[in-house]
Amino acid sequence: MKIWNMVIIMWKGLINKMISIEDFETNMIYRHYKKGKYYYVMDIALNTETNEFMVVYHALYGDYETYVRPFSMFVEKLNEVEELMYNQKYRFVPVTMAN
Repeated sequence: MKIWNMVIIMWKGLINKMISIEDFETNMIYRHYKKGKYYYVMDIALNTETNEFMVVYHALYGDYETYVRPFSMFVEKLNEVEELMYNQKYRFVPVTMAN
């Protein structure tokens, strides 16, 4: 696999997880950790200025605004305090029938 297709998430200077762009699921609903709001992930885009992968998603509430966020930030792991506070390990988690 090509190196630019991998994202390494750093937390407190330690490598916690490697996530492949190819393994990331689009056309799914994800929940954000802070307020538990839901977002529909439409696609992954490449910022041609920075060669950074971006997640394209829109809110499933309010005005249904569309957003982009760096892939590395979208899939990042929360710190221990946030994880305990919000009962969620990652900034966004896919919504399944179980949750």
